[in-house]
Amino acid sequence: MEPTTNNQQRTTNYKYIYFLGIGGIGMSAIARWFRANGKPVWGYDKTETPLTKALTSEGVNIHYEDDVNLIPKEVLENKAETLVVLTPAVPQDHAELNFFRREGYTIKKRSEVLGVITADAYTVAVAGTHGKTSTSAMIAHLLKDAGVSCAAFLGGISVNLNSNLLLGDAKKNGKPIVVVEADEYDRSFLTLHPDIAIVTSSDADHLDIYGDKDHLIHSFQDFIFQIKPGGTLILNSNTDPRLTEKIDPSVNVITYSLNKGELQAGNITVQGHTFEFNFEGPGKNIANLKLPVPGFHNVENMLAALQACLLLDVNESALREGVKHYKGVKRRFEFVAETGEKVYIDDYAHHPTEIEAFVRSLKALYPGKKIKLIFQPHLFTRTRDFADGFAQSLSPADEVVLLDIYPAREKPIPGITSEIILKKITSSRKSLQTKEEVLLNLQSENSFDVLATVGAGDIDTLVTPIKNILEKK
Repeated sequence: MEPTTNNQQRTTNYKYIYFLGIGGIGMSAIARWFRANGKPVWGYDKTETPLTKALTSEGVNIHYEDDVNLIPKEVLENKAETLVVLTPAVPQDHAELNFFRREGYTIKKRSEVLGVITADAYTVAVAGTHGKTSTSAMIAHLLKDAGVSCAAFLGGISVNLNSNLLLGDAKKNGKPIVVVEADEYDRSFLTLHPDIAIVTSSDADHLDIYGDKDHLIHSFQDFIFQIKPGGTLILNSNTDPRLTEKIDPSVNVITYSLNKGELQAGNITVQGHTFEFNFEGPGKNIANLKLPVPGFHNVENMLAALQACLLLDVNESALREGVKHYKGVKRRFEFVAETGEKVYIDDYAHHPTEIEAFVRSLKALYPGKKIKLIFQPHLFTRTRDFADGFAQSLSPADEVVLLDIYPAREKPIPGITSEIILKKITSSRKSLQTKEEVLLNLQSENSFDVLATVGAGDIDTLVTPIKNILEKK
């Protein structure tokens, strides 16, 4: 998507773009957008990852030390023409950040930049404490598969697109269509004013930011209030009933879930890896859809995605083909290996509700099979706030292995370790292991049929080693 005139006034003032935290999934999509629009891009990140390596291969210069001396001369010599894009994950004592502040550079949060890019677009924004990445990736895929060349900024790597960014110039009402994941963390989604908004969930999360669920709900209310007059809200029926208290009366609300609301999934059956279902919506029924990425939660997400695409005038036959061709998002119910009678799946779930949905879907796919989960808790605050929920959602597995908490942006909290979850888990087999112990034990162990790694931290570094162990066996 080419920036529109108004956006050009706001973004082409800057000739040089510098990212603090460029390896983040949302940050990297915007970095790619600037590159595609002819801007030189540089960045810092804490560690090298497959995503930063991909950016480097695309021509982005990245360094991994917090060192002002590593900032490129173009940025140092052209303050007025440089835009610094910041992720909230960068700590306040970061040397480069404080240099840019002292020197008076223009610094914008990633969410602010996304708000600028989408300001003059026909925007489809997907929000929710979970489900937003998969749902936004589904919409982007369905549109592209139907020949609607839209732009999309995703919070994960779409397997179909092999990217977290889609570029295109298809229009609705004379404006370019943009699909964007609307992140509630740090209230980032309040920079967006969507034409179509989807809210997939409103479970308590990010309480380190919000303090309590009431403040989280108030933020979602503010997001919904920003839907453009005459727009549409596609709202999961299981969300907090307070969400629509501030909504503009001109906004059309369509509720959905698997079995409650105006839009539902009928006759869900499991055939191998494929979930088959009927789309039963307001004024439109589409029978016998075949979704090759399994999971009841994915069926529910696809309902919302299909409804958004119908509002964008995609026809039924194109949608049917799009569902059939959907390959998912990296680390969302991703089948890594199937060796003999063993199956290995990797998933990003890091909230109790997500884990519950994931485990329920595993049991539907593999009835009677022994399921082993390896889970890495993400954040000390989330572990503290949801220890009971984590234990309850993990306990249906036959065996649970916990890794240490992945701290991300946080400092340790005294007394908050993976042990507080482990004590509450009721599975007959449970343990706390290091990554090294996990790999060592898997070399000799044979007590499971289905293995899953689960979590949002760096547990993904285990994926390839585990895959290699299983394939050698």
